Amino acid sequence: MSGLFGLTGLLGLTGLVVPVSAAAAGPASPADMFAARMQMGFSLGWHIVLACLGVGMPALLLFTEWRALRTGDGEYLRLVHRWAKAVGVLFAVGAVSGTILSFEMGLLWPGLMGVYGEVIGLPFALEGNAFFLEAIFIGVYLYAWGRLSPRLHLLTGVPVLVAGVASAFFVVTANAWMNQPVGFTLEGGRIRDVDPWRAMMNPATPPQTLHMIIAAFMVTGFTVASVYAVALLRGRRDRYHRLGFAIPFALGAVFAPIQIVVGDYAARFLAEYQPVKLAAMEGVFRTRSHAPLSLGGVAVNEEMRYAVEIPSGLSLLVGNSPSTVVRGLDTVPVADRPPVTTVHLAFDTMVAVGFFLLLLSAWFAVAWWRHRDLPRSPWFLRLAAISGVAAAAAVESGWIVTEVGRQPWTVYGRLRTVDAVNPVPGLWAGFVVVLLVYAILTVATVYVLRRMARASRTPEVAGEGTHAPQEPEEPAQGATPATGDRG
Repeated sequence: MSGLFGLTGLLGLTGLVVPVSAAAAGPASPADMFAARMQMGFSLGWHIVLACLGVGMPALLLFTEWRALRTGDGEYLRLVHRWAKAVGVLFAVGAVSGTILSFEMGLLWPGLMGVYGEVIGLPFALEGNAFFLEAIFIGVYLYAWGRLSPRLHLLTGVPVLVAGVASAFFVVTANAWMNQPVGFTLEGGRIRDVDPWRAMMNPATPPQTLHMIIAAFMVTGFTVASVYAVALLRGRRDRYHRLGFAIPFALGAVFAPIQIVVGDYAARFLAEYQPVKLAAMEGVFRTRSHAPLSLGGVAVNEEMRYAVEIPSGLSLLVGNSPSTVVRGLDTVPVADRPPVTTVHLAFDTMVAVGFFLLLLSAWFAVAWWRHRDLPRSPWFLRLAAISGVAAAAAVESGWIVTEVGRQPWTVYGRLRTVDAVNPVPGLWAGFVVVLLVYAILTVATVYVLRRMARASRTPEVAGEGTHAPQEPEEPAQGATPATGDRG
């Protein structure tokens, strides 16, 4: 995940916040509590898109380079060469944003890491190893271009893909544990009988890790494809741009229907293990059978207003029967309920985008099956051009459901968020600093990628692909630059 928690050993070195015990400083003020939550949420929301690209881009590189070797088609090689440059930039930026998150885990939430660190330390340690393995082989992959045989160079990309997926898996298992805390006993306020493997492989691990990793491939596919969709709309319909669109869009399209099935699996899991979260997602205030499925709407006075209801829809989805009883928010005190409107609308957004991408993928599949070509309607390309932003919005919405839907708990049923936050006053100052850092990161990243995009539209040179991607593209001796407009 581009170093999401790969540097956890450095926690506590920054001067933004100095953790102290809650007993010494008292509980955090509402303003500082809000600042801590916003800082963590903003940092995670910014980083998660880069993390998705870190998981999915190696798959695009490997497939495209394999096709280049198999077919001898230079357009595939030009694509993978361009994408490799972007991967280098995004990995570096992701490592920075991931390091910020690793600091925040220890500095903003000492109540979590101080008490439960020994329980959930294993996945963070394993993620750190995966991150360094990924970093090493990204370096080999980029710098060994033209210095290794083509097949051996292709193989150097395999550890990058494996390490990226493994890194995502390990990090998400830690979050899954926060939703289903197991692997320890709590006696007299002290943690005992720690089983870190059982904690990592908790009941929430299968649905959460599957859901996140598939989402990462979808975000990658649709985001990269959306760039080429814009180019196609502008009239760049040469083979290079068509391949640049078709390959990543196919990646997203393959995973779109799988994600719908996995999402259903995850919802059924919540019905059994986190019914309060599911009740907030669907706005179910009273335990009942024949529970409707609510589309849209807001929570007002413990009922959903302005929603479109599908009668018995939720009961059917949860238990395949309209008589299935769905537990509502009335099963817990008001103080233990998450903010319903936020969770419900985030969930609806995620589901709506998922079905939008599914339908767009079906359109693509039918056109390819009938004509072995892209859909010919400009409307398809217009919708594809926004598919990347839509996929990223779905991932952000999914994390809002996961994190806000667990509130008021940081560790579900064990540790409240108010008890996990750093009690030192002035957390808002750290939030401001982080906003400035991310503003600089955003501007720098966009600037570098735009410079690379402009350079990629210059005429291609003979022999491209024989040098490392970060090296200058100079014409081979005696070669005449080729014509064409690439992007």
